[in-house]
Formats: sequence, C-alpha cells, structure tokens
Amino acid sequence: MKNLFGALQWIAFMVASSIVAPIAIADLFGLTGHEAAEFVQRTIFVLGVAGVIQVTCGHRLPINEGPAGLWWGVFALYASFSTTLFASGSDTLRALQTALIASGILFIILSAAGLIKVISRLFTPVVMGIYLLLLVMQLSKSFLNGMLGLGYTGNKADLKIAGLSLLTVLITFYVTKHKKESIRRYGVLISLACGWLLFAVFGAAKKAAYSPDQLFSLPKLFAFGSPKFNSGMIMTAVFVTLLLLTNMIASIRLAEMAMDSINPGGGKAKLKSAGMAAGINQILGGVFSAVGPVPISGAAGFIAATRMTSRLPFLLGSILIAVSSFFPQVMAIFTAVPIPVGYSVTFVVFTGMLGMAFAEFEKEKEQIRIRTVIGVSLLSGVGLMFVPGTAFQGLPPIIVSLLNNGLVFGTLVSICADQWTKFVYRRKAQGEA
Repeated sequence: MKNLFGALQWIAFMVASSIVAPIAIADLFGLTGHEAAEFVQRTIFVLGVAGVIQVTCGHRLPINEGPAGLWWGVFALYASFSTTLFASGSDTLRALQTALIASGILFIILSAAGLIKVISRLFTPVVMGIYLLLLVMQLSKSFLNGMLGLGYTGNKADLKIAGLSLLTVLITFYVTKHKKESIRRYGVLISLACGWLLFAVFGAAKKAAYSPDQLFSLPKLFAFGSPKFNSGMIMTAVFVTLLLLTNMIASIRLAEMAMDSINPGGGKAKLKSAGMAAGINQILGGVFSAVGPVPISGAAGFIAATRMTSRLPFLLGSILIAVSSFFPQVMAIFTAVPIPVGYSVTFVVFTGMLGMAFAEFEKEKEQIRIRTVIGVSLLSGVGLMFVPGTAFQGLPPIIVSLLNNGLVFGTLVSICADQWTKFVYRRKAQGEA
C-alpha cells in the first residue's frame, strides 16, 4: 500500500509538471480536439516509458521524464514559421519527428564515445548552484502567471484564481512540512487533491478539454506521416542534443544531491547508461510523434519535499502512467486538472531548490572567484529571459533555440566562466610563487 500511494504521488507530480507542454504545442499547430487529445496521449505514453527505461537501464534514479523545454521551444519556433519553410504544419511536424530520431541517434553515439563523463566534470558546485538559481528564476514567471489565472480564465489576472492558488500554496507548505512523516511523505498528492477540491467547490475547475468516445486506444506510430528529412532541422537537432545533454547531467546531479541529503551515499547515477537511455527515449519521441523527453530537474525538489528516495514507487508510477495513456477517459481526467493547482503545488516544490543552490556555493573554497562567475552567469542568463522572442526573428533557428533559453545560455556561460577564472587564478598563483 505504501508503494501504491507513492506511485500515485509520482503520477500526480508527473502530470502536473508535464501536461501543459503537449496542450500548448497542439494549440500552436492548430490541432483539432481529437488530434490534440491524441498528441497528449502519445506524449504521456512516451514520458511513462522513458521513466521506466531510465530507472531500470539508464541512470537508475527516481527522476521523472518531462517534455524537454528545448524541444518545446523548437516546436514553438517552427510553428511560428507557418508555411515559410514547409508546405504545411503537417510537413513541419514530420520534419520534427525526424529531428527527434536524429537526436536520439546522436545521444547514443556521444554516450558510447564517453563524452558524457567528460562533460559531467564541468558541473562543479558553482555551476550547479547557478543552474538551480536560473532554473527557479526562469520558471517563476510561468508559476506566477499560472497562479494568477493568466491563460486559464483569460489574459488578465483573476483574483478568485489567485486567492485559491494562494490557499493551495499554503496547504502545500503545511503538509510538506508536517511533523508526521506519513503526511509529509504524500504531501504533493494531498496538496493536489485539496487544491482541485477547492477549485471545484468555488466553481473554478473546468470540465475536461474533450469528451472521448473510445474506451481503449493505442498510441499511433508516425501519426503525422512518414519522417521528412530537412538538413536545417537536422542541424538544429544536433545543437539541441548537445544542450539536452547538459540539461540531463544537471538534472541527474541535482537528484543525486537531494538523495544524498536524505540517505548519504544512496544516490549514484550511471551517466553513460543514462545517455544511452536518453537516446532511446528521443527516438521513441520521434516514432510516436510526441515531444522529446528529458529528466526533469524538479524531481530533486520533489524528492527533497517528500523524502521519497525509493525507486519502486517511481517505477510503478511510470508504468501506470504509460498504461493509463491507453484509456482516453483517464487522459480526459488528467487534462481536467486545474492548471493553477499544478503550478501552485510545483511552486512550493521549487522553493526548496533555492536553498540547495546556496549550499552548493558554500562548497567552493575560492569565494571571491566564484562571485565573478555567479555575477557574469546570472546577468547573462537572467538578462536573456527579459528579451522578447521577437528580437531574434530572422536569425538561424540554431541560434534562436539558444538565445530563447536563458537557463541553458546562462549555464553555458557559467561553465566557460568557471573554467576561465580557474585558469587565470591558477596562473596568477604560479606567478606569485
């Protein structure tokens, strides 16, 4: 029973952190209700299977897979091109399928070559701390917009939604910090249920986005048609893969940190296997016409909040969420979860990650040096977050996909700044000697 409740809590967290992306992408490409529902179904299926593959054959840590923000950005970018590059939206999606498959193949090649271990050495405590700060800062806008009801009830803040979101946040803080471990352990699940109930009682919960007419449905292969090769899209896929590799390593490192804080020595990932598994998962995303998955950094906050480090509940949750995608009625329930509730609960989960960031900075001995690294990286990454996406129109898609993501750009700057300042300080120390 303990593992079952743990699995249900993982399912709730997976849905809350993943359901928005496929719905938004379906809307960008003008998919109809039924097409959008199938797109959500396929994405949820791939995320569930990806979680099973990683926890059994990959990094072997309880880290849920979610729609990669980088792929979300690429989908949105090419949707904005309309028919400029391709004859139709369907052709664009076929090319994106191919890009995901190409990304998966590259992931496997890079992992087999041992590149992941080389890159992982660049993720020093200061880089991890900066990544955490940038992650929370980038997501804070989405959290607040969602909690204010923007996009849920309209384009203006809704005071009722904001009030209910605040209550959900307070409930989440209370149950995740409760003195009884039995309550604290399932705090995320309890909070989502209470938040949904609040929204239902006050008439703020919406009906399911669609009413399925089938009891059982298998996800389709190449739903948009056969793969379509495009050299520009493949180049974008290569660039995105390198960035996803960085993102994946950061997420794994964060989960290791969270697990070690609860059970010292209990969280050690297999990076090479993780990269191979990530390649398989990207290929699955392309074959099933879904959004490419990536280990979610928020899993570290979830582990820290619930203190659940066991792999079994996560494995059960991943299997159940994959199987649930076969039943449209269950998928309809998932899409009916009020988006502000998901954002409110996730808001609390991510607050604990700020403390983890400062704890990482404290591990560094050269405090003066890392202040320079932090300053340069945060100014670069956070600054980009305030630059409107329209500012990069006309630039090559590869460049746009980087400049539209302050988290990734700032992390890359932190790696470069960290290595450069180490070199400079080392040379200076040698000169003084």
